[in-house]
Amino acid sequence: MTEIILATLNARYWHAAFGLRYLLANMGPLQDKTEILEFGINDDSIEMLSRILSDNPRIVGLGVYIWNVEPLTRLVAELKRVRPETIVVLGGPEVSYEAQGQAIVELADHVISGEADLAFPRLCTELLSGTSQPEKFIAAAVPPLDQIKLPYDLYTDEDITQRVIYVEASRGCPFTCEFCLSALEIPVRTFAVEDFLAAMQQLLDRGVRQFKFVDRTFNLNLRFSQAILQFFLDRYDPALFLHFEMIPDRLPDSLRELIQQFPPGALQFEIGVQTFNDDVGELISRRQDNDKLAKNFRFLREETGVHVHADLIVGLPGESVESFAAGFDRLVALDPQEIQVGLLKRLRGTPIVRHDEPYKMVYSPHAPYEILSTGLIDFEEIHQLRRFSRYWDLVSNSGNFVQTRKLLWSDGQSPYQVFRQLSEWLFATENRAHGISLQRLAELLFQFLTEELGRPEDVVAQNIWADYTRGGRSDRPAFLRRFDLPSVGKKRGRSSALPSRQSRHVQV
Repeated sequence: MTEIILATLNARYWHAAFGLRYLLANMGPLQDKTEILEFGINDDSIEMLSRILSDNPRIVGLGVYIWNVEPLTRLVAELKRVRPETIVVLGGPEVSYEAQGQAIVELADHVISGEADLAFPRLCTELLSGTSQPEKFIAAAVPPLDQIKLPYDLYTDEDITQRVIYVEASRGCPFTCEFCLSALEIPVRTFAVEDFLAAMQQLLDRGVRQFKFVDRTFNLNLRFSQAILQFFLDRYDPALFLHFEMIPDRLPDSLRELIQQFPPGALQFEIGVQTFNDDVGELISRRQDNDKLAKNFRFLREETGVHVHADLIVGLPGESVESFAAGFDRLVALDPQEIQVGLLKRLRGTPIVRHDEPYKMVYSPHAPYEILSTGLIDFEEIHQLRRFSRYWDLVSNSGNFVQTRKLLWSDGQSPYQVFRQLSEWLFATENRAHGISLQRLAELLFQFLTEELGRPEDVVAQNIWADYTRGGRSDRPAFLRRFDLPSVGKKRGRSSALPSRQSRHVQV
């Protein structure tokens, strides 16, 4: 009989609720009475409620995040109207800080802040036994990692074939970047390397070939990171894909030698650059050696096959448009395959709020709490940079125009300035930033490059055609039919094993 439901709303179907699997793995004697239910943020709340209540659970535990707090608030409100006696327990980063006054918190019976792997089973035991009445707000003690049961055997066959498989070798972060919740966590702790690698072997044996590590600083503990890379290198096959978050200015020779042995596309490094402005970095308590960062980027792009995903933030306190533009150009020159331009978010509990008054920081009051304006960047400029980010994702990050995008600044122009021009031209032409087909986007790029920038038509057509056919497409868009273009070649076998976005960045 199911007495406890663990549920959350994932942003996408293919995302797996990693935290819920940790909770289920550590339920002990209550595990057989506990079930995980995963929904999507666009699912109908009444249908979700019906499914949750179908087993008449006594306790419903919900994982609350920045992307699902609003639909979950509605779900909890409806649940409490239908079954007020059902005990609702909340956890997750969105309710771990500044919980007082949140609508969803007011509706719930209990809120656990912090890592709830052991605190949630303990609370459920107390609630089901009726021996005591726990407090509403429970601050979970930091659980020793050697007491936590790993959750990887709870990934189902459906998860393995259809979802992202998340893994973690460590928890915590040693840095204090004020925009990030990791700044509030205790120092890094690692799981026992033997137990972790044994779990990875079991996943490999079950057919998992794409692993997304959620460690905030994978290359902090060099002994551990080397052991993990060597483990996967020894078991490499062409379908293997590993994603890591890396510290940008820490890449010693011992790691470089291992990284160089992986074939192109097997490794993806997500590297948080965030800003190149040293004054801004100091203001937000972010330590970063930009010279070492640049050296490491050059190594990764020139001497390895790593897919580099770099992050920049719009709207940091003290960052002007000119400062952001200079940083963007500097990052483009380092040539990562992807540059994620993200707007600053005011996450609950983060110390970034200390800059609100002196730097006139104005955020949306609704999740995801994005910056609306600062003392240096007004609302309209922020809004235009939001469009800039969206179009950059479509043109550059997508991998659909790897060759063509470089024509934009081929005459030595500032990449920021020319792409900002493209961004505003695209919006003026289409009046939208979503729902643009690949064929239409290719035609728009051709028009902008030839008519607005004066690039030779033949050169632009050749580059767009090479990009368009890289993934195996053979249909020729109407605007390219008047050009003498080569026949479509065979699709690369290696890239087909990669996630589609990364695959498109692998050039022949």
